[in-house]
Amino acid sequence: MNIKKIAVLTSGGDSPGMNTALRAVVRTCAYNKIECMGISRGFQGLINNEIKVLNTRSVRGIINRGGTMLYSARSKEFLTKEGRIKAYENIKKHNIDALIIIGGDGSFTGGMIFQNEFNFPVIGIPGTIDNDLFGTSHTLGYDTALNTVMEAIDKIRDTAISHDRLFFVEVMGRDAGHIALNSGIAIGAQEILIPEENIGMEELIISLKKSKEAGKTSSIVVVAEGDKTGKNVFELAKRVEDKFPDYEIKVSVLGHMQRGGSPTCFDRVLATRMGVKAVESLLAGEYSKMVGVQHGEITLTPLDLAIKGKSKINSELLRVSEIMNT
Repeated sequence: MNIKKIAVLTSGGDSPGMNTALRAVVRTCAYNKIECMGISRGFQGLINNEIKVLNTRSVRGIINRGGTMLYSARSKEFLTKEGRIKAYENIKKHNIDALIIIGGDGSFTGGMIFQNEFNFPVIGIPGTIDNDLFGTSHTLGYDTALNTVMEAIDKIRDTAISHDRLFFVEVMGRDAGHIALNSGIAIGAQEILIPEENIGMEELIISLKKSKEAGKTSSIVVVAEGDKTGKNVFELAKRVEDKFPDYEIKVSVLGHMQRGGSPTCFDRVLATRMGVKAVESLLAGEYSKMVGVQHGEITLTPLDLAIKGKSKINSELLRVSEIMNT
Protein backbone atom coordinates (compact mmCIF):
# COMPACT_ATOMS: atom_id res chain seq x y z
CA MET A 1 0.00 0.00 0.00
CA ASN A 2 1.36 3.41 -0.99
CA ILE A 3 0.83 5.66 2.04
CA LYS A 4 0.86 9.38 1.30
CA LYS A 5 -1.18 10.76 4.20
CA ILE A 6 -1.33 9.65 7.86
CA ALA A 7 -3.77 10.90 10.49
CA VAL A 8 -3.17 10.87 14.26
CA LEU A 9 -5.52 11.18 17.22
CA THR A 10 -5.32 10.97 21.00
CA SER A 11 -8.08 9.12 22.81
CA GLY A 12 -9.18 8.08 26.30
CA GLY A 13 -7.54 9.49 29.41
CA ASP A 14 -4.70 11.91 28.76
CA SER A 15 -1.18 11.04 29.83
CA PRO A 16 2.16 12.93 29.91
CA GLY A 17 4.06 12.16 26.72
CA MET A 18 1.09 12.25 24.36
CA ASN A 19 2.16 15.64 23.00
CA THR A 20 5.73 14.41 22.64
CA ALA A 21 4.58 11.37 20.66
CA LEU A 22 2.35 13.58 18.52
CA ARG A 23 5.33 15.83 17.75
CA ALA A 24 7.41 12.80 16.76
CA VAL A 25 4.67 11.50 14.43
CA VAL A 26 4.34 14.86 12.68
CA ARG A 27 8.09 15.36 12.29
CA THR A 28 8.64 11.79 11.05
CA CYS A 29 5.92 12.31 8.45
CA ALA A 30 7.66 15.53 7.35
CA TYR A 31 11.02 13.73 7.20
CA ASN A 32 9.48 11.11 4.90
CA LYS A 33 7.72 13.79 2.83
CA ILE A 34 4.19 12.59 3.56
CA GLU A 35 1.25 14.59 4.86
CA CYS A 36 0.05 14.41 8.46
CA MET A 37 -3.46 15.23 9.65
CA GLY A 38 -4.49 15.81 13.26
CA ILE A 39 -7.91 14.69 14.50
CA SER A 40 -9.21 16.70 17.47
CA ARG A 41 -11.17 15.05 20.32
CA GLY A 42 -10.44 11.45 19.42
CA PHE A 43 -12.94 9.28 17.61
CA GLN A 44 -15.70 11.82 18.18
CA GLY A 45 -13.66 14.37 16.27
CA LEU A 46 -13.26 11.87 13.45
CA ILE A 47 -17.06 11.55 13.29
CA ASN A 48 -17.49 15.35 13.46
CA ASN A 49 -14.83 15.96 10.79
CA GLU A 50 -12.56 17.91 13.19
CA ILE A 51 -9.53 17.20 11.02
CA LYS A 52 -6.71 19.62 10.23
CA VAL A 53 -3.30 19.61 8.60
CA LEU A 54 -0.34 19.33 10.98
CA ASN A 55 3.18 20.42 10.09
CA THR A 56 6.39 20.94 12.01
CA ARG A 57 5.30 24.42 13.07
CA SER A 58 2.01 23.03 14.42
CA VAL A 59 3.89 20.97 17.02
CA ARG A 60 6.46 23.58 18.00
CA GLY A 61 6.93 23.95 21.76
CA ILE A 62 4.81 20.96 22.84
CA ILE A 63 7.55 18.44 23.67
CA ASN A 64 7.43 19.40 27.37
CA ARG A 65 3.68 19.91 27.72
CA GLY A 66 1.42 17.47 29.54
CA GLY A 67 -2.06 16.61 28.31
CA THR A 68 -2.76 16.61 24.57
CA MET A 69 -2.98 19.54 22.16
CA LEU A 70 -5.45 17.51 20.06
CA TYR A 71 -7.72 17.10 23.10
CA SER A 72 -9.31 13.81 24.03
CA ALA A 73 -12.89 12.62 24.40
CA ARG A 74 -14.82 9.42 24.82
CA SER A 75 -17.28 8.72 22.02
CA LYS A 76 -20.48 6.73 22.52
CA GLU A 77 -21.35 7.37 18.87
CA PHE A 78 -18.21 5.56 17.70
CA LEU A 79 -19.49 2.45 19.50
CA THR A 80 -22.25 2.25 16.86
CA LYS A 81 -21.82 1.04 13.28
CA GLU A 82 -23.47 4.25 12.05
CA GLY A 83 -20.92 6.36 13.92
CA ARG A 84 -18.01 4.40 12.49
CA ILE A 85 -19.41 4.76 8.95
CA LYS A 86 -19.46 8.55 9.43
CA ALA A 87 -15.86 8.39 10.64
CA TYR A 88 -14.79 6.35 7.62
CA GLU A 89 -16.51 8.74 5.23
CA ASN A 90 -14.45 11.59 6.70
CA ILE A 91 -11.30 9.49 6.40
CA LYS A 92 -11.98 9.02 2.67
CA LYS A 93 -12.99 12.68 2.23
CA HIS A 94 -9.52 13.74 3.40
CA ASN A 95 -7.75 10.97 1.42
CA ILE A 96 -6.19 9.60 4.60
CA ASP A 97 -4.34 6.31 4.09
CA ALA A 98 -3.60 5.22 7.70
CA LEU A 99 -4.36 6.12 11.30
CA ILE A 100 -2.17 6.34 14.41
CA ILE A 101 -4.02 6.10 17.73
CA ILE A 102 -2.34 7.32 20.93
CA GLY A 103 -4.31 5.91 23.86
CA GLY A 104 -5.11 2.87 25.99
CA ASP A 105 -6.92 -0.44 25.61
CA GLY A 106 -10.36 1.09 24.99
CA SER A 107 -8.97 3.30 22.23
CA PHE A 108 -7.13 0.36 20.68
CA THR A 109 -10.29 -1.76 20.78
CA GLY A 110 -12.14 0.95 18.84
CA GLY A 111 -9.28 1.20 16.37
CA MET A 112 -9.16 -2.54 15.81
CA ILE A 113 -12.92 -2.73 15.15
CA PHE A 114 -12.61 0.20 12.72
CA GLN A 115 -9.72 -1.49 10.93
CA ASN A 116 -11.54 -4.82 10.63
CA GLU A 117 -14.74 -3.23 9.32
CA PHE A 118 -13.13 -1.05 6.67
CA ASN A 119 -9.82 -2.82 6.04
CA PHE A 120 -8.08 0.38 7.06
CA PRO A 121 -4.48 0.44 8.44
CA VAL A 122 -4.26 1.34 12.15
CA ILE A 123 -1.32 1.36 14.54
CA GLY A 124 -1.32 2.19 18.27
CA ILE A 125 1.00 4.07 20.61
CA PRO A 126 0.30 3.21 24.29
CA GLY A 127 -0.60 6.41 26.14
CA THR A 128 -1.88 5.58 29.64
CA ILE A 129 -0.39 6.09 33.10
CA ASP A 130 -1.68 2.70 34.32
CA ASN A 131 0.99 0.70 32.44
CA ASP A 132 -1.62 -2.02 31.92
CA LEU A 133 -1.04 -3.01 28.28
CA PHE A 134 0.62 -6.26 27.25
CA GLY A 135 3.64 -5.99 24.96
CA THR A 136 5.42 -3.03 26.55
CA SER A 137 7.31 -2.59 29.80
CA HIS A 138 6.34 1.10 29.88
CA THR A 139 3.36 3.03 28.55
CA LEU A 140 3.61 6.78 27.93
CA GLY A 141 3.01 8.76 31.10
CA TYR A 142 3.70 5.92 33.51
CA ASP A 143 7.14 7.13 34.55
CA THR A 144 5.89 10.70 34.96
CA ALA A 145 2.94 9.51 37.06
CA LEU A 146 5.30 7.53 39.30
CA ASN A 147 7.40 10.61 39.95
CA THR A 148 4.29 12.73 40.60
CA VAL A 149 3.00 10.18 43.11
CA MET A 150 6.37 9.84 44.80
CA GLU A 151 6.74 13.60 45.25
CA ALA A 152 3.18 13.93 46.60
CA ILE A 153 3.59 11.12 49.12
CA ASP A 154 6.97 12.49 50.25
CA LYS A 155 5.10 15.67 51.22
CA ILE A 156 2.32 13.68 52.93
CA ARG A 157 4.97 11.80 54.91
CA ASP A 158 6.22 15.10 56.39
CA THR A 159 2.75 15.66 57.85
CA ALA A 160 2.40 12.03 58.94
CA ILE A 161 5.64 12.21 60.91
CA SER A 162 4.86 15.63 62.40
CA HIS A 163 1.48 14.50 63.77
CA ASP A 164 1.99 10.76 64.43
CA ARG A 165 -0.55 9.81 61.78
CA LEU A 166 -1.32 6.80 59.65
CA PHE A 167 -2.09 7.84 56.06
CA PHE A 168 -3.90 5.75 53.47
CA VAL A 169 -2.93 7.18 50.09
CA GLU A 170 -5.00 6.06 47.11
CA VAL A 171 -3.33 6.10 43.71
CA MET A 172 -4.68 5.28 40.25
CA GLY A 173 -4.75 1.67 39.09
CA ARG A 174 -8.24 0.23 38.66
CA ASP A 175 -7.03 -3.06 37.20
CA ALA A 176 -3.28 -2.89 37.67
CA GLY A 177 -1.10 -2.08 40.67
CA HIS A 178 2.06 -0.91 38.91
CA ILE A 179 1.84 2.68 40.18
CA ALA A 180 1.08 1.62 43.76
CA LEU A 181 3.80 -1.03 43.90
CA ASN A 182 6.62 1.05 42.45
CA SER A 183 5.77 4.29 44.23
CA GLY A 184 5.17 2.37 47.46
CA ILE A 185 8.67 0.92 47.38
CA ALA A 186 10.12 4.31 46.43
CA ILE A 187 8.61 6.09 49.45
CA GLY A 188 9.05 3.25 51.94
CA ALA A 189 5.37 2.42 52.47
CA GLN A 190 4.38 0.23 55.43
CA GLU A 191 2.04 -1.74 53.16
CA ILE A 192 1.13 -1.67 49.46
CA LEU A 193 -2.35 -2.84 48.46
CA ILE A 194 -2.84 -3.81 44.81
CA PRO A 195 -5.53 -5.71 42.84
CA GLU A 196 -3.12 -8.50 41.88
CA GLU A 197 -2.17 -9.40 45.47
CA ASN A 198 -5.07 -9.23 47.91
CA ILE A 199 -3.35 -9.47 51.29
CA GLY A 200 -6.66 -9.18 53.15
CA MET A 201 -7.68 -7.13 56.15
CA GLU A 202 -6.27 -9.59 58.69
CA GLU A 203 -2.74 -9.41 57.26
CA LEU A 204 -2.93 -5.63 57.07
CA ILE A 205 -3.92 -5.39 60.74
CA ILE A 206 -1.09 -7.75 61.74
CA SER A 207 1.43 -5.65 59.81
CA LEU A 208 0.23 -2.40 61.38
CA LYS A 209 0.23 -3.95 64.89
CA LYS A 210 3.79 -5.16 64.43
CA SER A 211 4.79 -1.69 63.25
CA LYS A 212 3.13 -0.04 66.25
CA GLU A 213 4.71 -2.49 68.71
CA ALA A 214 8.10 -1.70 67.20
CA GLY A 215 7.55 1.93 68.19
CA LYS A 216 6.62 3.32 64.81
CA THR A 217 4.33 6.33 65.33
CA SER A 218 3.50 7.14 61.70
CA SER A 219 2.98 5.04 58.60
CA ILE A 220 2.00 5.27 54.94
CA VAL A 221 -0.17 2.65 53.25
CA VAL A 222 -0.34 3.00 49.46
CA VAL A 223 -3.61 1.70 47.99
CA ALA A 224 -4.32 1.12 44.30
CA GLU A 225 -7.89 2.22 43.52
CA GLY A 226 -8.72 -1.31 42.31
CA ASP A 227 -7.65 -3.02 45.52
CA LYS A 228 -10.42 -5.10 47.14
CA THR A 229 -9.27 -5.10 50.77
CA GLY A 230 -12.10 -2.66 51.48
CA LYS A 231 -15.10 -1.43 49.52
CA ASN A 232 -13.11 1.76 49.00
CA VAL A 233 -10.17 3.49 50.67
CA PHE A 234 -12.43 5.40 53.11
CA GLU A 235 -14.22 2.24 54.28
CA LEU A 236 -10.83 0.53 54.60
CA ALA A 237 -9.49 3.37 56.74
CA LYS A 238 -12.59 3.24 58.96
CA ARG A 239 -12.18 -0.49 59.57
CA VAL A 240 -8.54 0.00 60.52
CA GLU A 241 -9.47 2.92 62.78
CA ASP A 242 -11.88 0.66 64.65
CA LYS A 243 -8.93 -1.63 65.44
CA PHE A 244 -6.60 1.24 66.37
CA PRO A 245 -8.75 3.86 68.16
CA ASP A 246 -5.66 5.69 69.45
CA TYR A 247 -4.18 6.02 65.95
CA GLU A 248 -5.05 9.21 64.03
CA ILE A 249 -5.88 7.96 60.54
CA LYS A 250 -6.17 10.11 57.42
CA VAL A 251 -7.03 9.38 53.80
CA SER A 252 -5.54 11.17 50.79
CA VAL A 253 -6.79 10.43 47.26
CA LEU A 254 -4.29 11.75 44.72
CA GLY A 255 -6.75 11.49 41.83
CA HIS A 256 -6.25 13.18 38.49
CA MET A 257 -3.14 15.10 39.50
CA GLN A 258 -1.35 11.87 38.57
CA ARG A 259 -2.27 12.33 34.89
CA GLY A 260 -0.97 15.87 34.56
CA GLY A 261 2.38 17.58 34.46
CA SER A 262 5.37 17.87 32.19
CA PRO A 263 6.66 14.45 31.03
CA THR A 264 9.92 13.18 32.49
CA CYS A 265 13.05 12.73 30.37
CA PHE A 266 12.28 9.01 30.16
CA ASP A 267 8.75 9.60 28.85
CA ARG A 268 9.93 12.23 26.35
CA VAL A 269 12.57 9.94 24.87
CA LEU A 270 10.20 6.95 24.84
CA ALA A 271 7.38 8.96 23.21
CA THR A 272 9.74 10.21 20.53
CA ARG A 273 11.01 6.71 19.75
CA MET A 274 7.46 5.34 19.63
CA GLY A 275 6.23 8.14 17.37
CA VAL A 276 9.03 7.51 14.88
CA LYS A 277 8.42 3.74 14.96
CA ALA A 278 4.67 4.14 14.41
CA VAL A 279 5.11 6.12 11.18
CA GLU A 280 7.96 3.97 9.89
CA SER A 281 5.98 0.78 10.61
CA LEU A 282 3.01 2.01 8.57
CA LEU A 283 5.31 2.94 5.69
CA ALA A 284 6.78 -0.57 5.87
CA GLY A 285 3.31 -2.13 5.60
CA GLU A 286 2.99 -3.04 9.29
CA TYR A 287 -0.36 -2.31 10.88
CA SER A 288 -2.83 -3.69 13.43
CA LYS A 289 0.09 -3.43 15.85
CA MET A 290 0.94 -1.54 19.02
CA VAL A 291 4.35 0.06 19.36
CA GLY A 292 5.99 -0.87 22.66
CA VAL A 293 9.32 -1.10 24.43
CA GLN A 294 10.78 -4.32 25.79
CA HIS A 295 14.27 -4.72 27.22
CA GLY A 296 15.07 -1.24 25.94
CA GLU A 297 14.18 -2.07 22.34
CA ILE A 298 11.19 -0.65 20.43
CA THR A 299 8.89 -3.51 19.42
CA LEU A 300 5.56 -4.26 17.75
CA THR A 301 2.79 -6.34 19.33
CA PRO A 302 -0.48 -7.33 17.59
CA LEU A 303 -3.25 -4.99 18.80
CA ASP A 304 -5.56 -7.81 19.88
CA LEU A 305 -2.78 -9.32 22.02
CA ALA A 306 -1.92 -5.93 23.54
CA ILE A 307 -5.57 -5.50 24.54
CA LYS A 308 -6.35 -9.04 25.71
CA GLY A 309 -3.00 -9.90 27.25
CA LYS A 310 -2.36 -9.03 30.88
CA SER A 311 0.55 -6.90 31.96
CA LYS A 312 2.28 -8.72 34.80
CA ILE A 313 3.28 -7.32 38.15
CA ASN A 314 7.00 -7.72 38.76
CA SER A 315 7.30 -10.60 41.25
CA GLU A 316 10.78 -9.43 42.25
CA LEU A 317 9.32 -6.09 43.33
CA LEU A 318 6.71 -7.89 45.43
CA ARG A 319 9.51 -9.79 47.18
CA VAL A 320 11.51 -6.59 47.70
CA SER A 321 8.44 -4.89 49.14
CA GLU A 322 7.91 -7.74 51.60
CA ILE A 323 11.53 -7.52 52.77
CA MET A 324 11.33 -3.74 53.19
CA ASN A 325 8.18 -4.08 55.34
CA THR A 326 10.02 -6.20 57.89
